[in-house]
Amino acid sequence: MTTPRKCLLIGYGYVARATARRLTAAGWAVSATARSDQAAAAIEADGVAVVRADPAAPAGRASLRAAAEAHDAAISSVPPGPDGDPVLRPLRGLRPDQLWLGYLSTTGVYGDRQGGWSFERDELNPGSARARARVEAEAGWAALGARIFRLGGIYGPGRSALDRLREGGAVAWIKPGQVFGRIHVDDIARALVLAMDRPQARGAFNLVDDWPSSQAEVLRGAAGLLGMAPPEERPFDPERVSAMMASFYSEQRRVSNARAKAVLGWRPAYPHWRDGLMAILASENGR
Repeated sequence: MTTPRKCLLIGYGYVARATARRLTAAGWAVSATARSDQAAAAIEADGVAVVRADPAAPAGRASLRAAAEAHDAAISSVPPGPDGDPVLRPLRGLRPDQLWLGYLSTTGVYGDRQGGWSFERDELNPGSARARARVEAEAGWAALGARIFRLGGIYGPGRSALDRLREGGAVAWIKPGQVFGRIHVDDIARALVLAMDRPQARGAFNLVDDWPSSQAEVLRGAAGLLGMAPPEERPFDPERVSAMMASFYSEQRRVSNARAKAVLGWRPAYPHWRDGLMAILASENGR
């Protein structure tokens, strides 16, 4: 009997849960880290093995290191904190031939391209402290031989424009020319599994759909799918939104996914946000 390959998910949020499901279906044995009893319970409820490891504590760092060495692959979705990426320290010294590593980053590292397209070969130009921290984290992971996955705006079941409209009060902020790429959570998981099956595939990969769009366009489309009136539209005013949203609207992000398609053999199942929203509705209706 063949021993299944083992993958450690460092952090267990929205993307990691979808990745765990995809890995399990592909025959992997999956573990995930937890820092609290509540997090451990959520992981166990999904049928995933728990690794108790808090990288902020010496004992937790030792646990994380030992767990990583006992797996064939590890993927970190933990964002950098005030003191940098907390996961890097316990993993330093691991060789690329010992462990396949993946790090989930963001297309925010490209900064504002004023409508132009961004490619993995481009010089990074982070426009916020949050994005600069991501660039520093990417450098640390790249030094370990990790594959870097730069994610667009993540959406999926329970986390989409459909949910925002149902909650009420959604506003379509209008800023001419402002667009960004999105990615369905299941398309992220598919790309990660493909990359793990192609150890020769290295470097950075943009994971976005084929149709960068404005938030207003997506909200209007989602309203149409729900049979609701379109949301209120307002000219964008940075004084009327959160600091994070103001930072987000300060940039235009058209990001190419051509390298992921060519190197990983990946194609998004939901190349357009409408495809993804329709699939979410179909799943809700049991189709």
